Amino acid sequence: MAEAMAIIAAEGVEKLSLREVARRLGVSHQAPYKHFPSRDHILAEIVARAFGDFARHLDAHPQSADADADLGRMGVAYLGYAISHPLEYRLMFGTPLPPGEDHPEMMRQARHAFALLCEGLRRRAVARGTSPGEDAIRLDALFIWSCLHGLAAIRSSAAAATLGLPASVMEASPGHVLGRIGDALGR
Repeated sequence: MAEAMAIIAAEGVEKLSLREVARRLGVSHQAPYKHFPSRDHILAEIVARAFGDFARHLDAHPQSADADADLGRMGVAYLGYAISHPLEYRLMFGTPLPPGEDHPEMMRQARHAFALLCEGLRRRAVARGTSPGEDAIRLDALFIWSCLHGLAAIRSSAAAATLGLPASVMEASPGHVLGRIGDALGR
């Protein structure tokens, strides 16, 4: 697994192969097949672990009585993970993934991370005495995710420099975006 990650980090996911993992480890080219039937299987395991780590990172703070504050902390955690784990973040959200039906654990981990956000929105609704349907919860979760994902992508790219945005704007962007999300959801 570590060697597969090293290949992806150095050369991109396109260069990942079980043969290359074996070559770098100095073992028979068939040896990795004892653990992973195909390249897709090792990639799915890497992505499943990344989603698991991501979910634990989002869920690391204890829940408080303030559902809005908990959602805000989750947003900060999301952006923090994107910055501190750029390779894993890119693998989860910017790489064509192996077919989900062939890799149920990868899909379970991905869905669990999204479910944390949906659960936070459900807690928020209960605290406000409302009961939106599941589609409304999912739509709000997609809205939040798309805003945070967009900001994470901008912060990890050269876009800010290309646009000539001052450091002060980029430093203020997480709080500003989270505040605008709160405004849109009706704090």
